[in-house]
Amino acid sequence: MEPISYFQAIILGALQGIAEPFPISSLGHGVIAPSLFGWNIHQNDEFFLTFLVATHCATAVVLFFFFLKDWMRIFRGLGRSLRGKSTPQDTDARLGWVIVAGTIPAGIVGLALEHKLRDLFASPESAAIFLAINGVLLLVFERYRRRPPRTGDYEGDADERIAKMTFKQALAIGTAQVAALVPGISRSGITMGGGLLSGLSNDDAARYSFLLATPIIAAAGLLKLPTLFGAAGDGVRGQALVGAIAAAITTYVAVKFLLRFFETNRLTPFGIYCIVAGITCSLIFAF
Repeated sequence: MEPISYFQAIILGALQGIAEPFPISSLGHGVIAPSLFGWNIHQNDEFFLTFLVATHCATAVVLFFFFLKDWMRIFRGLGRSLRGKSTPQDTDARLGWVIVAGTIPAGIVGLALEHKLRDLFASPESAAIFLAINGVLLLVFERYRRRPPRTGDYEGDADERIAKMTFKQALAIGTAQVAALVPGISRSGITMGGGLLSGLSNDDAARYSFLLATPIIAAAGLLKLPTLFGAAGDGVRGQALVGAIAAAITTYVAVKFLLRFFETNRLTPFGIYCIVAGITCSLIFAF
């Protein structure tokens, strides 16, 4: 019997692709969904971790190519900075370092604590509780944002506004993303929330979240990619490929939707969804 069917792979891959950009925790949904559907799939199953590597890599690839022109500018800006040829007005160089500052702590602390946190909070019951907590956090971020939404927030140079973040703020956001290793807490939600507290609009905070997600998700996926081609990938490579394709498609659709959505909307609907979904699933698992 296959450890994961192709149908399950499509559903879980599509869910990963949607939930990763949305501030609703892809890992939390990945833990909760199999239990809701009655599937014999658990977060710490070796085959499932291998499957997740493929879907995460697919998400990272889509994010990179979605913002390819932006990444080319950022890479050139970082190159100028490293050669000492950038100026204080070099937005691309400054944006690049803000992304680096947000990536380093998440990467270092994440590598140290990933297995411990996932093992500790691996159950769907705890994922449902933390999903509700994630919803509360999203509402708190909106309540204590540095400035209220304004008409035309999404107009002008978003990168210039993001680049004005301090390195201290970027480091804080990067460190806070470690909480997303707990199923139910959203990495993109933490990043967007940090952006709001730093004075960004919802649209700019979403853009920073997507840019910051690319190196973090890619690094995590590439480090574990050998497992997909090792013994752990036996019997699941085909499903992983199908799941990755599903994740790639839904990631593209989700990012395109969210960039338009956050031009005029807030995190509030996602906060309400997470609270309702988290409480409902907790009740279902309890009985």
